[in-house]
Amino acid sequence: MNTKVIVSVVAGILALILLSSAVFVVDETEQVIVFQFGRPVGEAIKDAGLHFKIPFIQVVKSFEKRILQWDGDENQIPTSDKKYIWVDTFGRWRIVDPLKFYQSVRGDEAAAQSRLDDIIESETRNFISENLLIEVVRNTGRELKTTLEEQGGVGVAGAILDIKRGRQQITELILNKAAEAMPEFGIELLDVRIKRINYIEEVRRKVYERMISERKRIAEKFRSEGQGRKAEIDGERQKEFQRITSEAYRTAQEVQGKADAEATRIYANAFNRDPEFYSFIQTLESYKKTMKSNTTLILNTNSEYFGFLKSTKK
Repeated sequence: MNTKVIVSVVAGILALILLSSAVFVVDETEQVIVFQFGRPVGEAIKDAGLHFKIPFIQVVKSFEKRILQWDGDENQIPTSDKKYIWVDTFGRWRIVDPLKFYQSVRGDEAAAQSRLDDIIESETRNFISENLLIEVVRNTGRELKTTLEEQGGVGVAGAILDIKRGRQQITELILNKAAEAMPEFGIELLDVRIKRINYIEEVRRKVYERMISERKRIAEKFRSEGQGRKAEIDGERQKEFQRITSEAYRTAQEVQGKADAEATRIYANAFNRDPEFYSFIQTLESYKKTMKSNTTLILNTNSEYFGFLKSTKK
């Protein structure tokens, strides 16, 4: 009885081991190739779920089914207008044929990354060097409201550039060209983008210096325009001041003329009423103005100046 139990237990354990060796599970995020004596058997298994293999003879190797990231190195590339720039790119790819992927790159994702480096960076260099810097930087030739450093202009507003390709089309060309070489590796290249573009250090320093000098020229231009406007305002102010002064002087002269006329009229009326009295008053005024406490006059006794004194004495 004990022997039968032991045999049953051992048989059950062997059956479980055999079953566990014959069954494998494929996850949603992976795809599997079955190998027998080191050689792949059949097509890759991409459907998730429970699958079977020959125990102890066949083994499975899984490959990533999800989209993978490729991040290239920053490379120095000259554009067609001889501008040396650093270009940093990245991309997205996935394994679509695990069997071919395994046969071409031995199923190593690191090796696949190396292949992607060679292909994508080569195509990036080719297309960047065939185009002007402005083509790599911009997508359209829309109007700019700022200084156009790309064209060397200073304070250029509303300038329209002739963009033949643009950055987006260049990246699409890089993607399409690089994707042509991917099927032989069992890879699908989904996307390639330019992460960053920058001048090399030597050119960058010159660009900064140029930008500073341009800004100084623009500032000087604004200052000169301000000085011109200031002179214009000062001229208008002086002109307005002279106009107001002239009008005020004219008004004052008119008022004074009217006052003198009115005074003359009053004097004339007074003179006409009593000429002798008016003459007497005027003579007294002349005495008052000409003779002071320390005034000495030497006059002839027949002088008209003493006319009223003589008449008063009589």
